[in-house]
Amino acid sequence: MTAFELRGGRVVLGGAEVLHDVDFTLGEAEFVAVLGANGSGKSTLVRALLRLIPLAAGTLTVFGTPVARFRDWPRVGYVPQRLTSATGVPATVGEVVLSGRTPRVGRLRRFSPADRAAARDALDAVGLAHRAGHLVDHLSGGQQQRVLIARALAGTPEALVLDEPTAGVDHESQEAFAATLRLLKQRGVAVLLVSHHLGSLSDLVDRVVVVSEGRVSYDGPVPPGGMADDDHHHPEAPGASRWGLA
Repeated sequence: MTAFELRGGRVVLGGAEVLHDVDFTLGEAEFVAVLGANGSGKSTLVRALLRLIPLAAGTLTVFGTPVARFRDWPRVGYVPQRLTSATGVPATVGEVVLSGRTPRVGRLRRFSPADRAAARDALDAVGLAHRAGHLVDHLSGGQQQRVLIARALAGTPEALVLDEPTAGVDHESQEAFAATLRLLKQRGVAVLLVSHHLGSLSDLVDRVVVVSEGRVSYDGPVPPGGMADDDHHHPEAPGASRWGLA
C-alpha cells in the first residue's frame, strides 16, 4: 500500500496551471525527497497531496483510500516551513508539542497520561526535552523548527511530510534533524522531504523526485556519489555526466 498516490495531477491557481499531469507515489516506510528550485511547484505538489489546495484534475489516494473519502488524517504528520502563532499567546515548547495530539483526542477532550508521554517521547527524539518549559518565542529558528517536527511526531504519524525543514536553520539543528530522520526511518515511518538540496541526507533517501516548471523531470534513486546542489535546476533528462555516473 502507498501512503500517497497521485496520478495525472493538475493544479490551477489564479487561472494559471501550476502542476501539469504529475504522477507521484510515497510508499509505506519509504523516504522520498522532492527537489526543485523556487517556483518549481514542489511545495504546490505537497499542498495538493495534503488537500490544502484542490486538484483541477487527477486522482489521489491516501493509504489506499480516495482522498475525498479519507478521514484518518492523524496518520499523516505535516511540518510547515516555519512556526506561526495564530493567537499571540505565549506558549511553552511542551504545550506546542502536546498540541500535536489534538487530532487524535479531539479538541474537547483532556490530554491523557499517554498523550503527555507521546509528547515527551517526541521532544526526546528531537533533542529538546530539556527545553519543555521554555517559551517557544525564546528559541532559535532552528530549535523552533525542531519543535514543529516534535509536534508532528507527537501524533505518532505513519507518514511525515516536511516542507523545507532545514531552510535557514543553524548547523546544530541540521545535525539534530538528520538524527531524527534516521530514527524515523528505523521505525518505518514514510517520509516526504521537500528541499532545495539533500546535503548529508543523501544516504537516507530511497528515491528523488525533481520538480521543474510544474512537471516531474526525474523520479529515481539518488545517483552514486549523490547530487550536486544545482542538479535540480536542470530539468533535462539526466545523463551520465550530469548525475556523476561518467
